[in-house]
Amino acid sequence: MSDTPQRQTPAITSMLRQVLIWTGIAAIALVVLGGGIGFLVAGADGLWSGLAGVALAIVFLALTPLSVLIANRWYGREMFATVFFAIVMGSWLLKLVVFVIAIVILRGQDWVVPLIIFLSLVAGIVVSLVIDAVVFTRMRMPYVSEVALPETNPEDREDS
Repeated sequence: MSDTPQRQTPAITSMLRQVLIWTGIAAIALVVLGGGIGFLVAGADGLWSGLAGVALAIVFLALTPLSVLIANRWYGREMFATVFFAIVMGSWLLKLVVFVIAIVILRGQDWVVPLIIFLSLVAGIVVSLVIDAVVFTRMRMPYVSEVALPETNPEDREDS
């Protein structure tokens, strides 16, 4: 055995990685579908609107599991809870601000087809929710994790 302590990782890490992998695969499909349907419906403007909507949806939806994975790097350290919530809440606030700015900027563009960008956003959100539900229901995780059991039976102590 080595004297170096093993770095612990939370049990949810593998689940979040699966979510990111499936989100990446879905992003490719959504880009093709959103851009393709947008192009068929409204030409080049529809293509760009579909791509913008899918890009917004995928980036914002992938930031949450990514921020949790980044925050989990501090797992087991003294300030883990503080760092974890600072990173996750910071990413949520960043998403909110960037989303509002993106919508304000996109609203004034001549090439944006509002219905296509809206439907692309909704499609990205629905796909992300389906991915989360499927991954979370199919992953096998213990009900209790990251628990250290006592090495000796407390009832066997002589002073009790």
